[in-house]
Amino acid sequence: MPLTAYDLTGRTAFVTGAASGIGRASATLLAQAGATVHCADRDAQGLHETAALIKESGGTAHTHTVDVADHAQIAEAVASAATTSGGLDIMAAIAGVMHNSTVLETREEDLDRVLSINFKGVLYACQEAARTMIAAGTRGSIVTMASGAVDTGGPGLLCYGAAKAAVVQLTKTLATEIGSHGIRVNAVAPGWIRTPMTTRHDESAQAHTEALMVRMSPLGRVGEAADIAHAVLHLASDAASFTTGQILRPNGGVAMPW
Repeated sequence: MPLTAYDLTGRTAFVTGAASGIGRASATLLAQAGATVHCADRDAQGLHETAALIKESGGTAHTHTVDVADHAQIAEAVASAATTSGGLDIMAAIAGVMHNSTVLETREEDLDRVLSINFKGVLYACQEAARTMIAAGTRGSIVTMASGAVDTGGPGLLCYGAAKAAVVQLTKTLATEIGSHGIRVNAVAPGWIRTPMTTRHDESAQAHTEALMVRMSPLGRVGEAADIAHAVLHLASDAASFTTGQILRPNGGVAMPW
C-alpha cells in the first residue's frame, strides 16, 4: 500500500483529551497528516497550547472546552465540529484519568468518577461520532483508547482497568453494529507511556516505576506519547481500511495475548 494511505488531507478529526499527553500527540500528528483537527478537553489552556502547536506547523485546529462525562457537551461539540468543517471523518476518544486504590479501599465515588470519564466519556464520543458519520454517509474511523491494564492485573488499578475493559467491549460491539455503514472502530491499548498522567510527584518513585517497566519490556524502554499517536494515525487512515473491531497493543512487548 502506498504511503499516501496515511494522507488525511481534506478530512476532519475530533480528538478528546487533546490538551496533553497522548491526546496532544495524536492531535498534532493527525494534523501533520493533513487533517483539520478539533481538539476537545476540560483544560482550556492546554487546548490553546495544542492548537498553537498545530497552527505553528501549518495545520488547522479548532478547540472545544468540554467535559467528556457530560453527554450534552460532547454532542454539542461534535455537531459544531461537523458543521464548521463540513463533516466528521475521524473520532479519537482519548480523554481519561488515572486512579489508584486497592479493591478493598475503593469507594463508590472513585469508581463512579473513573467510569464517567474513562468509559462513559468514550461511549458518548463514539455515539455522537457514529450518528454524525451515518447521517452523512461517511466511511469514517473511530479510535478508542484502552490500556495494557486490560491484559494484565495490577494492584490498585481496579477502577481504571475495569473502565478500559469496558472500552474494549464497546469497541468490539460498535464495530459489529456500524461496519455495514463503512465505519471502522478500533482501540489502542498502550503499555506504560511517559505522559503527565503517569508522572509521579516523587522523582525517586518515578525512576523506580520506569526502571521496573523497562525490565518488563523486551524492547528495554518505556513508551512515549508519539508511539501511541502513530498507532492512532494508522487506525484512522486508509492504511487500516480492512481493520475493525481490533485492539492494537503498542506496549513494548510487556503483554502478548493471543
